[in-house]
Amino acid sequence: MRCRSQKTGAHLLGLQIQLSSRPGWRASAETVIRAAPGPVRRPPHRRASVGPADPPPETPEAVLPSTVVPGGVSTPQLSAHLAVPPVGEGPWPGVVVVHEAFGLTDDVRDHADRLAAAGYLAVAPDLFSAGGARRCLRSTFRALNRGEGPAFGDLEAARRFLADRDDCTGRVGVLGFCLGGGFALVGATRGFDVSAPNYGFLPRDAERVLAGACPVVASYGRRDPALRGAADRLDRVLTDLGVEHDVHEYPDAGHSFLNRHPGPITALEKVLGGGHHRPSAEDAWGRILRFLDRHLRTAA
Repeated sequence: MRCRSQKTGAHLLGLQIQLSSRPGWRASAETVIRAAPGPVRRPPHRRASVGPADPPPETPEAVLPSTVVPGGVSTPQLSAHLAVPPVGEGPWPGVVVVHEAFGLTDDVRDHADRLAAAGYLAVAPDLFSAGGARRCLRSTFRALNRGEGPAFGDLEAARRFLADRDDCTGRVGVLGFCLGGGFALVGATRGFDVSAPNYGFLPRDAERVLAGACPVVASYGRRDPALRGAADRLDRVLTDLGVEHDVHEYPDAGHSFLNRHPGPITALEKVLGGGHHRPSAEDAWGRILRFLDRHLRTAA
């Protein structure tokens, strides 16, 4: 199934963002290869540090491993980034990392690497594999709004990809940012063992959608104009449903405070009061890793 769209805009932070078809971030130029039988390991100089907020040092694109997640719905083979813990042979619990509207960027890969450094088998699938961000963004947002569509099948394929590996314990969580945060939140009732949405949009009928959800650790920024009140509402909904959760709103953070974007996006974020906020990001990563440890590793 190829993504089709006549328009290429998307609403982010209350603005109409027009996507360019010009080659840009590495995600649009990534070469897809089939997964090797065993774990695909990062070269030593690209392994993530265990620091909660500092990204690993950049290296040339050619040395970065990529893989394919089979069984996707939007396309039979999903381009993905696989990050394996650099120490030990496993098995490890897994985490599916869901990207923002900008696609599978270096920043998303770095988050997967950070999880691997903490002892998790992490895969970041490209939800735009069927046609790139220009073609797939609107259809992916529509799937999130409806709660059904190819993107959910793609995430289930990524979950199975990890759970079925010999080096995975079978317990798999989902973590996402913005668009991916919305998918991570809705995915809390779809086979994952823990959900970690970051500034994810809440479904209108959250009480129905989140009934029976797995444990949730969620992070929001109070200065995020698009998600005012979302943290309080999510906390109330999960409390009423009896779902174990840790929902926190950071007073000095805006949208995308855990992410690092290229220059033009960063400039726009600053105007809107968003962008990377190191103190909030460090605290959020600490909460996320403790929550994952309790519900993925210790529970296993």
